[in-house]
Amino acid sequence: MPRSRTSMRKIREVLRLSVRLGLSQRQVGRSVKLKQSTVWDYLMRWRASGLSWDDVASLDDDELERRLFPTRSKPSRGRRPPDFVEMHQELKRKGVTLSLLWEEYRQREPEGYGYSRYCDLYREWRKQLEVSLRQDYRGGEKLFVDYAGETVAVKDRSTGEIQEAQIFVAALGASNFIFAEATLSQRLRDWVGSHERTFAFIGGVTELVIPDNLKSGVSRPEWYEPDVNPTYAEMAEHYGVAVLPARVGHPQDKAKVENAVLQVERWILARLRKQSFFSFGELNRAIAELLVELNDRPLKVLGVSRRDLFERVERPALGALPSKPYDFGRWKKARVAPDYHVELDGHYYSVPYQLIREQLDLRWTATTVEIFRRGKRQAAHARSQVKGGHTTVREHMPKTHQAYLEWTPPKLLEWAHKIGPETAKLVEEILRTKPHPQQGYRACLGLLRLSKEYGEDRLEAATTRARALRSTRYQSVKSILKAGLDQEPLERVDDQHTTVPHDNVRGADYYGGEEVAPC
Repeated sequence: MPRSRTSMRKIREVLRLSVRLGLSQRQVGRSVKLKQSTVWDYLMRWRASGLSWDDVASLDDDELERRLFPTRSKPSRGRRPPDFVEMHQELKRKGVTLSLLWEEYRQREPEGYGYSRYCDLYREWRKQLEVSLRQDYRGGEKLFVDYAGETVAVKDRSTGEIQEAQIFVAALGASNFIFAEATLSQRLRDWVGSHERTFAFIGGVTELVIPDNLKSGVSRPEWYEPDVNPTYAEMAEHYGVAVLPARVGHPQDKAKVENAVLQVERWILARLRKQSFFSFGELNRAIAELLVELNDRPLKVLGVSRRDLFERVERPALGALPSKPYDFGRWKKARVAPDYHVELDGHYYSVPYQLIREQLDLRWTATTVEIFRRGKRQAAHARSQVKGGHTTVREHMPKTHQAYLEWTPPKLLEWAHKIGPETAKLVEEILRTKPHPQQGYRACLGLLRLSKEYGEDRLEAATTRARALRSTRYQSVKSILKAGLDQEPLERVDDQHTTVPHDNVRGADYYGGEEVAPC
């Protein structure tokens, strides 16, 4: 069985954070909610596969899974990785060497790693451990984000309705440089939008974004799958950053932003407490003015301002902003209907008909709809707001359905005239009596194709008889041909033939040919 879509997405994120951004295994595990041993296993499989990061990005989920998990057999017990934590502690003891530890390891695991590989694995683990244990903040390394506990009232002039504005706060690790703004809510669109405006404010991107908790930015959870918000992860990938949530019960992980929230509440919100605001734009302009003063105030301990530190330490180390803004998109699951369409907000979008009944991933923005299967895009459409409407790509249809679309009333009538005038008149009547001509296409096609089975002359004779009997149904013509009535002279039509034959009508033979006495 293939691995789940959730697993493959997490594997891709593990490789991106480790290979592209250089995070430690511990940091990667916290970011994607995986055990460190699982992260280590994925990285080992990636190294063994010989794939580059560009290869990973270009492969769909099925091919990537095949390259990383070539067999389903259980790993050999003899190749179980060493306990690196225990090794690290033992090496602090006097006289203990890697050679001694390897000999003890091979006594326990006779088919384990060779000495060279054993040492290499430990050194790789130790390098990442050293990175994860650093407590200082490098310039451009971390951005801490959270919401203030206080809100600000915004009153609508016309209705008098009051909305409580949420205050988003961000702080850079090395300089304590602060950004703050008011938003309508803490929901996904506002949460992501505040990140975008923060990056624009500082003129670049950090390596890491540290939220207080990944779910704290969304008051009404809109989660595509447990622990993963695809829109938030997509935004992070667009900007080339990694999201590393603060650990629960570790206040030191979020001390920077807690202090920034305190500064914003004391030096900005407290000074605005007696003012009235009638729009979010008005409130944000007031916040922006006081934010300049806050960042320009000298810090007591260092004697320089947050802005000075930002210009000196942070700005040169920030990554470049992407050339294009992030196109905010939402995600949902959708199952393909038998008509090879999926539904979004009451409109229906086509996918290749081979995907009927499969569950796919939909990503949509204000202008586009994209449909994915196991990480590979299957279709893309312009977004439509027409309820009950269909957006269909011809290539998504079966060949028989594509052929059906080629027919038009003029083309059907042209074919009918080649057979005969009575056939043409009957086709015209069928098309005219339908509310929409397309509703008669199927009957017309069925009628005209009878010429292939019975010949054009017989079809013309049958349509002549059907029109004489005032029957314009396809089934009537078919019954006439099947009964051979088209071959009888039209002037010999008597009362027994005024009723069009039908397979479900019982004739005299059914009763053994006996005459029935009149009542």
